Order: sequence, then structure tokens, then C-alpha cells
Amino acid sequence: MLLLDKNMITNFISISEAMHKGKGHVAVRGWVYRERGSNKMKFLVIRDSSDIIQCVLSRDKFEKQWGDIDKLQVEASVELEGEIKEDKRAPTGYEIQVTRINIVGLSDSFPINKDFSEEFLLDMRHLSIRRQKMINIWKIRSTVFEAIHEYFKSKGYYETQSPIFTPSSCEGGSTVFEVKYFDKKVFLTQSWQLYAEAMVPALEKIYTVAPMFRAEKSKTARHLTECWLAEVETAWMNFDELSKLCEGLISYICGKVARKNSKELEALGRDPKELESVKSPFPKITYDEALKILEKDGLKVSWGKDLRTLEEKQLITHYDKPLIVTHYPKKVKAFYMKEDPNDNQKVLGLDVLAPGIGEILGGSERETDVKIIEKKLRAQGEKMEEYQWYLDVRRYGSVPHSGFGLGIERIIQWICKLDSIKDTIPFPRTIERYKP
Repeated sequence: MLLLDKNMITNFISISEAMHKGKGHVAVRGWVYRERGSNKMKFLVIRDSSDIIQCVLSRDKFEKQWGDIDKLQVEASVELEGEIKEDKRAPTGYEIQVTRINIVGLSDSFPINKDFSEEFLLDMRHLSIRRQKMINIWKIRSTVFEAIHEYFKSKGYYETQSPIFTPSSCEGGSTVFEVKYFDKKVFLTQSWQLYAEAMVPALEKIYTVAPMFRAEKSKTARHLTECWLAEVETAWMNFDELSKLCEGLISYICGKVARKNSKELEALGRDPKELESVKSPFPKITYDEALKILEKDGLKVSWGKDLRTLEEKQLITHYDKPLIVTHYPKKVKAFYMKEDPNDNQKVLGLDVLAPGIGEILGGSERETDVKIIEKKLRAQGEKMEEYQWYLDVRRYGSVPHSGFGLGIERIIQWICKLDSIKDTIPFPRTIERYKP
């Protein structure tokens, strides 16, 4: 660590606050984003979490310090003081004429530039998260989480939590991570689903924002093995009411991001007005109707098959905002989804598809008949003893209830128009990546 000025600079403000001030004396601090200069002048573009600004240092003001100043490289951390003024030639329209500098942390030659591959950037994620593109994404991600909490709190929901270690799977199948729990075998959670259903008779309206883990051996641009879900469960809620809740949450998130992060959206190539227009009601079709649309588009899907990403993306091309698809075949959906009273081969379940991404949300009205649930679990080869506590929820005052899970990384990928879901989370985990 190197301190060039024994008199500490104080009263710092953010770069955005300094630019808002527009003129006069300011003190800022941050990291060197870009640097260039000559033997007489040094131009440092400094970034903090709020913005970037060009700072000019003249050698005649820093003759004793010039040797150290001239060695500054990208990502060195500094504290600066000087006079800010408007300058249209500067990257963000303002410039600081520096009168004092403290070098807080030196930087080696930074290993990242624009010419490196995506895999290299992932290997160096602990450093590449500082890139301006990523900073814009992290700000939007923060707003998405904020919006989720605001939406549910405004509707009187209680936030609750559930275990990460679970004795049984939620979705069924082989996409669970098995872990050793002392001398027993348990799983990392796929969802809070089963525990939420147990909590509903206590609080009626509940939600959570939590990590979930799925051992899907997928290398697609929209799959992670560790991701975050916003999940909700509501007593007395029917299928139609559930659909409106889904629309409301997505609309609220889009509006919040459009208002709070317009600058970041534009930097990522997303027009904020497109998100502002995402309002309910959303277009809605059944699974059967989806198959007819796909067949006309040259994609024939046999009835009873789940829709793949390819087919979801094709469906959504017919609409200009998220699409709700309902009434899927029960054999491709989870055991807890309620059978359609008009057709027991289908369930009262829905998926919300986003343009360019596919499914971002899945939900259903829940099955309340213990015998139907037991039959489905046995058909899946599940150990019934592991689900007795869950079945008790139906034996003691069961009521109609519904819920859904929103994939937070998927909605961020759609909002930010990102090619890969790996760019939606600071440290992505995939089938091939578990570090840094």
C-alpha cells in the first residue's frame, strides 16, 4: 500500500454526485478504469459503483509524486481531490482537474481486456465482475430482488424460509444433488415447495427468495446448477387468481427496473420503454393450442411431450410480451399439481415464457386429494415414508392453495437481453464450473 499525501483527503462523494454538482471542489475515490498520458500530463478515467469520470493530472503540480503517478495501471485504487467542470470531450461529459492524490492500492498489469474469450472471463470471474457491462447487470439484479420483496410485501405476504437440506426431492427424478448428512443421505433443495405447503395453514400468504440446486446435466445458455428462485404459496387461491399474481409480479419487476435502471438498460442495449409496456393481462394459451401453433410453424410435438426450449422460443415469437401456457399433460409435470377437473390427463399448471428465453416461471394450483398424491408418488418410485409429513398437510384441514416459482436469473437474462444465463449471477455454477 502506498500513500502519497500525508494529509488525508476527506469528505468524499460518489462520482455521480460529483457530476450532479457540476462545478467546484470535489473529492472522489475509486479504481482506474482507463489511463493514458505523456511526460507532462496524465489522464485517468476513474470508476466507482456509481459512474466513471475523467481526471487530469499535470506534472507541474505533482513533480515529487510523478514517478509513482506515471506507473499507475488499470484497477489501481486512488483517492482524488480537485475542481470539477463540464467538458463534452470527456467520456461522461465532466472532468476533474486534480490537485491532490492518494494512491491506495497499486495494480499489476490487469489480465483482462476486450479480446479474451468468454471462458477465460469465467475463469477470471473474481476480476471480470468489475467490467462495466457486469456492473450494469449487478445493479439491475439488485433492483429485481428489491422489486420482488416490494411486490409481495405490498400484498400482505409474509417472508418465510425453508431448509436447504431435504430428506426427499420436490420435483422428482434424478436432478437432485445428493450429499452426506453425518451418517445419512439427504439432498440439496430443488424448491421450498413442500415446506411452503406446510406453512400455508399458519400464515396463508407466504413467499421466499432463496437459492435452489438442480443437477441437470445441461450445457444450454439458460441452465445453472445453483440459482435463485422467488417462490410464493397462497391459501384459498384458485388457478385464475394464480395467473393474475404471476402477471402482477413480472409487470412490477419490469416497471421497477425500467424506472430505476434506465441508464444501465440502455448501456446493455435494452430500451426501457419495452419493459414499461410489460403489463397485464398477458396473452394466454393452452398446451393444446400451443401444439397447433407449433405445427403450423413446422414444429410437430407429440401430445404428452414437454415443450423444449426450441419450441418455447418459437411460440413466443408470435407475441410481444410474456406468454402464459396452461393445462399441460400431468405426466410431464410435478406430482403436487392439481388435476384438471374437466380432464384428468391434464393439470391446472402454467408456465410463463419470455421472448428469446422460454420459461421463466412455473406454477400451479396444488392437488388436495391425498390418494391422488400417493398414487403419483408410487408411480415415480418414491419412498412413501419420506413424504408422510407432507401428506399430513392434506389430512389436517387441507384447503385449496396455489403457488409458483420465478427463476430470477432467467428473468434477468431476458430483461438484460443476455446471450448466456451465466452473466446474470456473479459466480455461476454449471455442470462444468464450480470455481472461482
